[in-house]
Amino acid sequence: MRRDEHDVGPPPFPPFTAETAAQKARMAEDAWNGRDPERVSLAYTPDSVWRNRSEFFTGREAIVAFLQRKWAKELDYRLIKELWTFGGDRIAVRFAYEWHNAEGHWFRSYGNENWEFDAHGLMRRRIASINDLSIEESERKFHWPLGRRPDDHPGLSDLGL
Repeated sequence: MRRDEHDVGPPPFPPFTAETAAQKARMAEDAWNGRDPERVSLAYTPDSVWRNRSEFFTGREAIVAFLQRKWAKELDYRLIKELWTFGGDRIAVRFAYEWHNAEGHWFRSYGNENWEFDAHGLMRRRIASINDLSIEESERKFHWPLGRRPDDHPGLSDLGL
């Protein structure tokens, strides 16, 4: 189920409003919490350019490979994204996610992402800066079954993050 460059992403499309930018951020959060690299990659242009921490790569195949590596290492991954700002075809979000490694040590990773979309609603650029904080399991704040964050679960601001 690979899309090509003529495909259209899911609405909303740019230019974004506060409501549609927040909608796009929640759609991205939901997709990443599903941890399906193929599905996630389809929200990006075939030649999407990424910087994730210190990694730089381009294209859906590289996105899939990256996400496969990521979720093999970051176990029990749960993510919350929050809209920071938007304008035209760009959105900035802040996020936090919790995960543990194979040894059972927990982390909360914090970051910011800058997104740029094409006219069809596919992300053509993603720039992510991320820092990891070692936490005790008792310090976890993201408590929901794996998958989509329930609508009644607090967001980042509500959690004081």
